[in-house]
Amino acid sequence: MDEGKLSYRTLIDGDIPPWVMRFIKGVGRTINEYGMVKAGDKVLIAASGGKDSLALALALSLRRKWLPVSYDLEAVMIDWIEHPIPPEYREKLKTYFSDLGIELTIVDEKQYPQSFNGEFNCYLCSRNRRRILFQWAAEHNEKLIAMGHHLDDLVETTMINLCFRGKFSTMLPVQEFFDGKMHIIRPMIEIKENVTERLKEIYDIPVVKPVCPYDQTNIRSRLKPIVKELCHIDKLTREHIYAAHSFPYNLLD
Repeated sequence: MDEGKLSYRTLIDGDIPPWVMRFIKGVGRTINEYGMVKAGDKVLIAASGGKDSLALALALSLRRKWLPVSYDLEAVMIDWIEHPIPPEYREKLKTYFSDLGIELTIVDEKQYPQSFNGEFNCYLCSRNRRRILFQWAAEHNEKLIAMGHHLDDLVETTMINLCFRGKFSTMLPVQEFFDGKMHIIRPMIEIKENVTERLKEIYDIPVVKPVCPYDQTNIRSRLKPIVKELCHIDKLTREHIYAAHSFPYNLLD
């Protein structure tokens, strides 16, 4: 266990402090609002190794303990061959997911395929990751993919699209692909990033940050302090931007 941190296994054993319970129930509320997961569903968690996807796995696993219905969980992680995570973290992540009752598959893939023709940016990287994820999901008959995007991600995406692309749009709580054959769900879309950050700081969740050459210079990272400044003016800025999209509920019905 990381020195000074609590074991995440205490949460699995039922020692869940009120703030963590609020997080788990918040995820559950969003799932219910949008009809994301139903009894008997199989949910594939898109795991990056970062704090958000690991927090999502924790919430989806723990909430099953008191639900009257059941659903199955699996996880897949794409590990870039050019920038692999340390071998010890591969084992830590597999142990973490196993403790949560989730089978984790780690897929080794190239971050810079030949089709990029030497180009590389955030858009190409994201598109490549999604292509690999969808291909793996299709090959394994996975139709419901859960991603760890949170409220701050939604707000930043909204600002990117509004300020730099002239569109008022953002990531959706539930997003359909391939004529409904596959859906992405975002159960943490109403959760602030500081919650997953707090989980990482207090518990020994095996967070590993994949190498990204644009991590501190991309548009999203440059928008974060701007969003924080807006929240100093009105602490509900994030919630207002979320509400402005007026997402319809029960999107999978």
